[in-house]
Amino acid sequence: MNNDNIEIIGATVNNLKHINISIPKGKLVVLAGVSGSGKTSLAFDTIATESSREWQSTYPLYLRNRMPHYERPNVESINNLTPTIVVDQKSIGANARSTVGTSSDIAPLIRLLFSRIGVPSAGGASSYSFNHPKGMCPDCTGLGSKLQLDEDSLFNTEKTIKEGGINFSQFTSGWQSVLYQNNPLIPQDKPIKDFTKEELNLLKYAEKGSMNVKMVFNNIGQVHDEPYEGVIPRFLRLYVNRDISKLKQKLQDEIKSHIAYLPCNTCHGTGLNPKALESKINGYNIEDFYQIPVIELLEILKTINNPIGISISNQIINSLERMIEVGLGYLTLSRKTDTLSGGELQRLKMVRHLGSSLTNITYIFDEPTAGLHPDDAERIINILFKLRDKHNTIIVVEHSKRMLELADYIIELGPQAGVNGGQVIFKGTPQELLKSTTKTSLALKEKITINNNPIKSNEYYTIQNACLHNLKDITVNIPKNTLTAVCGVAGSGKSSLIRYEFLNQYKDTIVIDQKPIGISSRSNTATYTGIMDEIRQLFAKNNNIGPEYFSFNSKGACPACNGRGETKPEVAFADSISIPCEECHGSGFNKEVLKYLYNGKNIEEVMKLTVEEALNFFDNKKIITKLTSLQNVGLGYMTLGQTTNTFSGGENQRLKLASHLTKKGNIYILDEPSTGLHHEDIKKLLKLFKDMVAKDNTVIIIEHRLELIAASDYIIELGPLGGSLGGKLMFKGTPQELLQTNTITSKYLKKEINK
Repeated sequence: MNNDNIEIIGATVNNLKHINISIPKGKLVVLAGVSGSGKTSLAFDTIATESSREWQSTYPLYLRNRMPHYERPNVESINNLTPTIVVDQKSIGANARSTVGTSSDIAPLIRLLFSRIGVPSAGGASSYSFNHPKGMCPDCTGLGSKLQLDEDSLFNTEKTIKEGGINFSQFTSGWQSVLYQNNPLIPQDKPIKDFTKEELNLLKYAEKGSMNVKMVFNNIGQVHDEPYEGVIPRFLRLYVNRDISKLKQKLQDEIKSHIAYLPCNTCHGTGLNPKALESKINGYNIEDFYQIPVIELLEILKTINNPIGISISNQIINSLERMIEVGLGYLTLSRKTDTLSGGELQRLKMVRHLGSSLTNITYIFDEPTAGLHPDDAERIINILFKLRDKHNTIIVVEHSKRMLELADYIIELGPQAGVNGGQVIFKGTPQELLKSTTKTSLALKEKITINNNPIKSNEYYTIQNACLHNLKDITVNIPKNTLTAVCGVAGSGKSSLIRYEFLNQYKDTIVIDQKPIGISSRSNTATYTGIMDEIRQLFAKNNNIGPEYFSFNSKGACPACNGRGETKPEVAFADSISIPCEECHGSGFNKEVLKYLYNGKNIEEVMKLTVEEALNFFDNKKIITKLTSLQNVGLGYMTLGQTTNTFSGGENQRLKLASHLTKKGNIYILDEPSTGLHHEDIKKLLKLFKDMVAKDNTVIIIEHRLELIAASDYIIELGPLGGSLGGKLMFKGTPQELLQTNTITSKYLKKEINK
């Protein structure tokens, strides 16, 4: 046994095949392999979980009972573990008050600085906080915005009531429609724009009970009076001034399309009261500090020469320099954390650890270069080396070629995904990896191919005079029915150009992003794709019993966990940890239901099938069609029962993409579709994009992976840098034409081609 290695013996977590592995300490270790090969199971579900469990066991029982409960991972033994810190891409706060400044702990220092040297002083540090009664705006309670209904969006004034003049499904179909349709006091056959003032007020603003309407319940023929209520007050009462989280997602999305958070008129969106905003340092108030990009704020802080403020400003400067070091200098401290990408969130978490004096720690990173231009990725890799050189062990789950080339040690899992993965197929140095024939080795040796025959188009979508955020009056054409890659360093303006300016102009565009598609443990691969209903019907028909018995939301639910498959013990000091239900072992089904079989398997066993296995198990046409789409987007390793709240951002995006593979004539925007993908999976993704273009679709990808950029038909590069130093159009044209320039992307592309 070598104390310089983390020794893992007999790991069988998820798809791991009883693996034994030694991980060298004090090194940068990369876990490689195709998506679903077992990297996360080894890094997070085995090493990180066991470290947290053992560290927690040193606390007194009183504290342990009030903390998250970690189950021991399925492993024979783990030796020589160190305390582990996980730096992942998960949200660090999605509420309206969470900002870059609050999450990085810089905002409290800025408040302290203003309380000491701000003129005139507003009081103590809390007097400058939009989270404290002393500092917050009294009208919006510090949120900086107010919920407001877009009344006009609820009506199509060109149409009559009968033609669908009310733009809300709940008021045009079902029992509520009787309030407005066939109502004798509301004109049915003339456009809303021709209503008299009295008719319009009745339709829009009449308070509940101003008149009664005869309602007919067709299923039982019952007639009774229902108090009338105008569209606006009814919408506000039923769908704005109440919790809508329990409604169907489709209805929630429809409701949200009619409401918006608008800046508060009192504080103009700052969330602060007037007294806090009057206080200034060198001509800047606290809101200016929050709104100025970090790289510019740094220079302002360096001009502070007040003896009382220098020590505080130096602390802020150190934190800002670390943000710039991780490539986030273009962000403002006021930026909401729920608008950050997974990669930006992870780098923001890095900022804290860079200033830490802790050593002999194991840091586990989840794709730290995801969503980064190669130029930004180099910076992140250097930071990981700095952490390593402080006598720490760095374990990275990564697909980046550059990260693999610079690693001290590589462990590749595979050979395939899901049940066909979970084995250690290589361990050694990058030089030794190049001598092997694994998929990662082949990817490292494979040169990038330039698209020498890009699709030409004579039709374009035009973005004209784009000035949003840092964009510098950009006008650019995007060719129709092609694959267009938009690239540039982090913060160069890619999202502003495509996800805002383009989308605002071409509203029918379909955005396939990485946002979660489900936060409930009841939503899984099968339910999301719609094949669960078909599976229930097959079980029901085969066993002469109702389909509701094969639903964990109905009669088939485990009585102990009510079909959730997990329990969440209440904890006092942290977020609760979900534990598999002891009664149903996580399946969500009761024991009686598991006696019924289809093709020799019960419902629990079927839900454990991977997409790839299920393709061979079922012969139902509808199920096969949906599963084939999942296989085509590289999700063949997923199980039918995997809950959607466990999907990565890349998996969310590919799952959404699967439902669009057969559609024609659309515009698609995909933001970083390569996230979480091995080079082998990138090839499959590229084929899908080409197939979509062949069906007369226009596909626009915001992307950094050079393989995808080089294979595109058209490229748009923004830059040259991020934030205020970006937002310029650096290049537009074909991949071959890009190679004739000296942009940052061209520089890295040439380097890869000439290897």
